[in-house]
Amino acid sequence: MIAVIQRVSNASVTVEGDTVADIGKGLLILLGIENLDTEEDIQWLSKKIANLRIFNDTAGVMNTSLLDIDGDAIVVSQFTLQASTKKGNRPSYIKAARPEVAIPLYESFLGQFENDLGKPIQKGQFGADMKVSLLNDGPVTIIIDTKDKK
Repeated sequence: MIAVIQRVSNASVTVEGDTVADIGKGLLILLGIENLDTEEDIQWLSKKIANLRIFNDTAGVMNTSLLDIDGDAIVVSQFTLQASTKKGNRPSYIKAARPEVAIPLYESFLGQFENDLGKPIQKGQFGADMKVSLLNDGPVTIIIDTKDKK
């Protein structure tokens, strides 16, 4: 599982002209699910993101988490994060989980993340052509791969 985590001042997701998610200060998380991902990956990643200290404290140091600031989050499924560009110029998505595998894992991640945050989160629409808007704060962008645990 790969997550691209962006600290945002605000973010939104639109599908066919309708806004399906809209937050202020918090995190926009792009989530790429692969065939080998498990519930263990979900639990580890959810806890890691919820506690990731990438928000400024009163001294202006990145020392507080999404939990600490009671921030909001949007999670967007993005299979292209699993792209392999090793050969040629056309990315291969062979590692990306097919919908029958990815949807249950995506929904499980959403549930775990809501549980870890102790509040509802917003989400994109799985498989839809989404328009994602954000104002990256910092900019701060972190990439986490559960296979490397980093």
